[in-house]
Amino acid sequence: MTNGARSQVTLVLGGARSGKSRHAESVCLRTGLEPVYLATSQVFDAEMASRVARHRADRDPRWTTVEEPLALAASLRLHAAPGRIVLVECLTLWVTNLMVAELDVAAASAELVATLTDLAGPVVLVSNEVGQGVVPANAMARTFVDHAGRLHQDVAAIATTVTLVVAGLALQLKGHR
Repeated sequence: MTNGARSQVTLVLGGARSGKSRHAESVCLRTGLEPVYLATSQVFDAEMASRVARHRADRDPRWTTVEEPLALAASLRLHAAPGRIVLVECLTLWVTNLMVAELDVAAASAELVATLTDLAGPVVLVSNEVGQGVVPANAMARTFVDHAGRLHQDVAAIATTVTLVVAGLALQLKGHR
């Protein structure tokens, strides 16, 4: 998948509690490859700590978990390998982390997309589809939606497979049918 060959990239989009994470995990496990769960979340309060603990407890024990809230492209270059599949959970949390850290979201997104095209193993990226609701009332939320929407479009353009999950049902938008 390296040396000019296009990497296998799967993008799984959906709303909150849509079933997108469960779907993405099952896609990874069905490959039979060694699964690596690359978590972008950061724990800032007790509720988030509980949520992360619940996700870990629910996850199949075959997963190796790597936590990387900011340097996503570098972490993918490190962990993507033949015989391994990496699940990134999730892009919208990563965009939030970049914004909170006051980093250049556009530059980091461009680096991520470039990295995705030349990895040594397949990657499944999960993200919240945030563009189907009303326009947010405040500037930061609108900027977030703009960043997430652009990132989704850029990743979808290079992805081999794109799936939208709604109510636990997967709708194939691009790739294998």
